[in-house]
Amino acid sequence: MALGASATLAFAPFNFWFVIFPIFVSIFVLLAKYSKHPFLDSWLFGFAYFGAGISWVHVSIATFGGVPLVVSLLMMAMLSGYLAIYFALAFWLLRRLLQTVLWPLAGPLIWLLCEYARATFLTGFPWLSIGYSQLDSPLSGLFPIIGEIGISAFMFGVCAAVATVFVAGAKSSKTAISYVVCTIVAIVLSTSVAWINPTGQSKMIALVQGNIEQSMRWRPELDLPTIEKYFALTEEHWDNDLIIWPEAAIPVLESLPLANETLFKLDTISQENNTALVTGVVDYNQKIDENKFTYEESFNFILALGVDQDSQNTAPYYYQHSNRYAKHKLVPIGEFVPFENFLRPLAPIFDLPMSSFNRGEYVQPNLIANGLYLVPALCYEVAFPNQIRANITPKSDMLLTVSNDAWFGDSHGPHQHLQIARTRAMEFGLPIIRATNTGITAAYDPNGNLLGELPQFVEGVLEVEVPLVSGVTPYKKMGNIPVFLIAAVMFAFAVYRNSTKL
Repeated sequence: MALGASATLAFAPFNFWFVIFPIFVSIFVLLAKYSKHPFLDSWLFGFAYFGAGISWVHVSIATFGGVPLVVSLLMMAMLSGYLAIYFALAFWLLRRLLQTVLWPLAGPLIWLLCEYARATFLTGFPWLSIGYSQLDSPLSGLFPIIGEIGISAFMFGVCAAVATVFVAGAKSSKTAISYVVCTIVAIVLSTSVAWINPTGQSKMIALVQGNIEQSMRWRPELDLPTIEKYFALTEEHWDNDLIIWPEAAIPVLESLPLANETLFKLDTISQENNTALVTGVVDYNQKIDENKFTYEESFNFILALGVDQDSQNTAPYYYQHSNRYAKHKLVPIGEFVPFENFLRPLAPIFDLPMSSFNRGEYVQPNLIANGLYLVPALCYEVAFPNQIRANITPKSDMLLTVSNDAWFGDSHGPHQHLQIARTRAMEFGLPIIRATNTGITAAYDPNGNLLGELPQFVEGVLEVEVPLVSGVTPYKKMGNIPVFLIAAVMFAFAVYRNSTKL
């Protein structure tokens, strides 16, 4: 448990990337030599890993959940215990199925499958995947080649190889040496190839951070003051090529008159200044289908207003216009409630405002804003690279993510969220721009270099010059397929070797 909890130091905001290696080596050694209950021991490691690493979830439960402290701690423990099952399953399978000396060969595929399950089942929660810790390590050049998930599997294999030297001695030295050689070669090759090239063009972008307290965001009497605040912050920045407001910056349903009037005004001002503005807004409305039955829809949207293509002939905004993105990956409890008929009456946390959204399509058109093609990711969608990759087209210019991390206060959650966004830029070779309500608002170039940042809990506008680039990274082109294929071949070889008892 001490090893699991200390792994938090490898991630933002601490960023001691190197600690993850001795931690995982130690776990392998302990499991191989001393553990009598490998599933339980691995689960305890995972329980502490997530208990410390995503402790920021408790901030939102305790502050906005409307439940006693004991209950909020119990809910946090249940989440950590659930996520720990995937770690326990991976380590237990290795211990159960294969000789220790073969763990470095079989481990990457088992780890990939368990992490894929964690990122998929019950909508998925892929937070704190170990590859995210390596953004500033010598392995960072591998992000555009094999992505975070590939680096995660590679790290698992490296740690297993080092551990087997301590456990099996010279018998496993060849595997360990092979991993060391592969690591050195991979680092050298990854830093010698430029997958992305600057086009020589750039765009000036203004990212607006309103710093609205979460407890004030859905109070009707504050709707107009909130909108007026965003207008005031934007007033001096209409000369930028693009202006970004954060998630649900307009705290009124789009179907209501105040939102409609605000969006039309924003659209008009943007066109008059030959620019575009992107903002978040939610909507809830009734539809009538061809059989005259009514049904209800609610979505978390990002809208693009003002000039879309490089022309002045853009059509004015109208309700439900098409230049928008509807969030696909919804946050459990926060945006949809599983088994809601049972859970909603139990506690206020299961009946939060805006917790009944519909899902948008998995693949949607890019937002078009002043000639830029933007690949959107709303809030924690940025943690799902497969979805982002599916929405990238040859025309895509940059990644856009908007969020509201006010739920998590002054915790390490918003820092980890920004770390994940930075990873997507490096994987796909596209700049990423990120506007948030309370921070951290930031922009990165395709190599993960910081272009600008606003600190948390201040209101302000970040103006950044974002370079446009050309080129395709291997990860953008092929995704996770090569990583899984290589891991599968290694696993098959390990199973063969295990059957010969070598």
